Amino acid sequence: MKVSLITVCYNAAPLIRSCIDSVLAQDHPDIEYIIVDGNSNDGTQDIVKSYGGRIAKFISEKDKGLYDAMNKGIGMATGEVVGIINADDFYASPGVISRVAREFTDKQADAVFGDIVYVREGDLEKVIRYFPGKGNWPADFTRGLMPPHPSFFVRRRLYEQIGVFDTSYKICADFDLMVRFLYKGAAPFSYVPETFLRMRAGGSSTQGLRSTLTINQEMLRSLRSHGVRSNLLKIYAKYFSKVFQLIARPS
Repeated sequence: MKVSLITVCYNAAPLIRSCIDSVLAQDHPDIEYIIVDGNSNDGTQDIVKSYGGRIAKFISEKDKGLYDAMNKGIGMATGEVVGIINADDFYASPGVISRVAREFTDKQADAVFGDIVYVREGDLEKVIRYFPGKGNWPADFTRGLMPPHPSFFVRRRLYEQIGVFDTSYKICADFDLMVRFLYKGAAPFSYVPETFLRMRAGGSSTQGLRSTLTINQEMLRSLRSHGVRSNLLKIYAKYFSKVFQLIARPS
């Protein structure tokens, strides 16, 4: 099974090596690694080019934002399965992609996802938050919850049939995508109770009050646009459950 992995980046020179190295260390025999750069000027392009042919496809050009860049990568992908890994993230072990591919084959799933952990920038072994993929899916989407997108892998044909990221969303196009795939589209999925990825704390969806307001409003807009009933009170209530992510730890 060929798996296409996509990294989008912009001025990621201090972090991107650990991401690339974790992809290239995977033991799965058929990986197509695609990097889409937003015309970085901090040396990111030179770092990527230093890996030579080990990076299957690399483009660097201006884009219209994160989700536009992801869509470019999806358009370049030729694998049966597509996964996206951010430039400041890295896979938890060399066997992650092999485990994902085996799950697709064994369960005949159209989507596979697992768990991720947030780690401290100065100590990448220090877990400060656990984000499990386990949930009451797809019903939990109505609460503004979703599986961790960096652990989310999907058959490429779903992008072709249902569509790619809706770039009208500033922050939660990943949430909207999963609603379309798993809730509205009812794609068969499989959850693997294992840590797939380690993520440095931070990100566009976790920065400040304004970001919080935007993402919750966008989640409600997404749900309503797909005929899913919810409300802001129900969506904001999810933060009570997220408290447990700060004290839980993966087994």
